[in-house]
Amino acid sequence: MTAGGQARISYAEPMARHTSWRVGGPADVYFRPRSREELVDFLRQLDPATPVHWVGLGSNLLVRDGGIRGVVIATAGCLAQLRHLGAGLVEAGAGVPCTVLARQCARWGVGPADFFAGIPGTVGGALTMNAGAFGGETWQHVAGVEVVNRRGELVRRGPDDYRVAYRQVQGPAGEWFLGARFQFDPARPTSLDAVRALIQERQAKQPLGMPSCGSVFRNPPGDFAGRLIEAAGLKGARIGGAQVADKHANFIINTGRATAGDIEALIRHVQARVAAVHGITLVPEVHVLGEPADGEARA
Repeated sequence: MTAGGQARISYAEPMARHTSWRVGGPADVYFRPRSREELVDFLRQLDPATPVHWVGLGSNLLVRDGGIRGVVIATAGCLAQLRHLGAGLVEAGAGVPCTVLARQCARWGVGPADFFAGIPGTVGGALTMNAGAFGGETWQHVAGVEVVNRRGELVRRGPDDYRVAYRQVQGPAGEWFLGARFQFDPARPTSLDAVRALIQERQAKQPLGMPSCGSVFRNPPGDFAGRLIEAAGLKGARIGGAQVADKHANFIINTGRATAGDIEALIRHVQARVAAVHGITLVPEVHVLGEPADGEARA
């Protein structure tokens, strides 16, 4: 497609290879661009009727067992530019892991960016859902973004083009984030020690040794999803190979043989139990994609 060489395209690609839960059926087409230019060319040549889905590191994503119709574009390993432009302004591509952003901001002496160490995905995913951790949120620091639309056209936008709330971002339809410029305060630098401390805190409190998606549910106003789930007696609850983690109740882990159907059923069970006990409906953070397996009912 471009001078960067032949594009990495595969067919009937098992999404279990590309999600942090290690579950998910096949994507009809799985595309890993080698460059930004190759990505734009691909979109311009793609049939407008073909559905397009974007995946970063595959965290915060549940792909159903029947797989994904259309094209999956995987940005991990691409869109990885990361530059300090001076005066606390940092440019990061959508494929940059958030932990890498946190560490590099510490090396550049800008901040506060250490909270990015608590986000398990990429900058693109963090922009899409206003991801946050340890009291910080992505869009608190966004100075501008670059997006691409379904026709392969590039557009630069400012924060005023988006409605941002807790774990929610609404903007122009049919556009995807290619990267962002973040404005940090040079007078409040992140330290590498602070980044390491937050990573250690995650490791101490979260079941990072088992496949999961990170936090499954948004925290309701004035409370914590994990506390509500634990108080409802759901720690350790299982459906098939999916289990509510003993270490942190807002995590659902794949104990080794879970299907996406097991995980989705456990999500519904947790919602129903918490609603019955506390009168609160938990809203999932996880994004569900794809078709259920044959014979399996859609939620």
